[in-house]
Amino acid sequence: MGNAIVTLKKGQGRTIKSGGMWVYGNEIESVMGSFENGDLVEVHDFDGYPMGTGFLNTNSKIQIRMMTRKKGQQVDKEFLKMRVRDAWEYRKKTVDASSCRVIFGEADWLPGLVVDKFGDVLVVQSLALGIDRFKEEIISDLKECMAEDGITIRGVYERSDAKVRKLEGMELKKGFLGPEFDTKVEIVENGVRYLVDVKDGQKTGFFLDQKYNRKAIQKLCRNARVLDCFTHTGSFALNAGLAGADSVLGVDASQLAISQAKENAALNGLSETVQFLCGDVFELLPKMERQGEKFDVVVLDPPAFTKSKNSIKNAVKGYREINLRAMKLVKDGGFLATCSCSHFMDAELFAKTIHQAAGNVHKRLRQVEFRTQAPDHPILWEAEESYYLKFYIFQVCEEK
Repeated sequence: MGNAIVTLKKGQGRTIKSGGMWVYGNEIESVMGSFENGDLVEVHDFDGYPMGTGFLNTNSKIQIRMMTRKKGQQVDKEFLKMRVRDAWEYRKKTVDASSCRVIFGEADWLPGLVVDKFGDVLVVQSLALGIDRFKEEIISDLKECMAEDGITIRGVYERSDAKVRKLEGMELKKGFLGPEFDTKVEIVENGVRYLVDVKDGQKTGFFLDQKYNRKAIQKLCRNARVLDCFTHTGSFALNAGLAGADSVLGVDASQLAISQAKENAALNGLSETVQFLCGDVFELLPKMERQGEKFDVVVLDPPAFTKSKNSIKNAVKGYREINLRAMKLVKDGGFLATCSCSHFMDAELFAKTIHQAAGNVHKRLRQVEFRTQAPDHPILWEAEESYYLKFYIFQVCEEK
């Protein structure tokens, strides 16, 4: 730990004063004492009032990520072990922990660190310089906690290959932490079997945040004709197939994802019912409309169309376009499941965009459900960035 004290400018620090975890560079008045980037430092308000302890990194716009708000709290081995144990105990109470996100950064008060559990494998993603120094210690603590519950972790893989690391002045890293193992890991979620590619899959290999949203569509899919757009490795499509759909078509622009989706369909004995197509959804939906195609259920699970405030206008156009196209393909009285995984596309704007899309194609929407991310991705009310997934199910009706 460095010996530095960071003092905020007068009137600044609104985020941490409202309970958040971040201090931006333009909020800092001074840094007094010796430090290296990544060191823990004390944070004081302009008048010397202690605000807690966090990691300092002058390379980043987010220069301080808070670890504790308590005055004089030592961030040591026991402190980290407590944070890790709290995270694991929370998962055991709130989700099926056979596969889940065990640590979700700021929402678990371990800023910049993500750890996903896929069966008996852990995948770690470290996105901040300060926490990076502690990642192996945290993994060791996690293994210890899980061992107490009879869970043996056979391997750990690091997926710290996200570009945001460069904003922290860090190199991208990817590889085994410890002994090598087969990086194709089989898991079961909602009764569906998947092969998760922790080495080459997107992010940590599989999107766990939609776990219960995928389950929510099952009841709508029995005897249905289903279209799953942006299917990735086939998760919504396979839930539909398992629920007894007559036919399912999953579409994604990635050939690798489609190959993995077909593998997953075979694993579940659904290769005949659940088909996959590699293609551009934006091109495919108008083509299907021209061909007079209709579906009982359409699912839209697109990637984030915006990762910054600057591109929100274009993102709105994208979400409006795919939603109105999808609504045209839903039979009268059929269902649309649609979502946004962008934090910057907030719930109000997303709802407004869907409403506009429905108006443009003269459809009436009856809301069945509104959901967010699974509880293993907890939403910390003081950390707005932890709330990102918005998921609706609507019945789509012709104008009456």
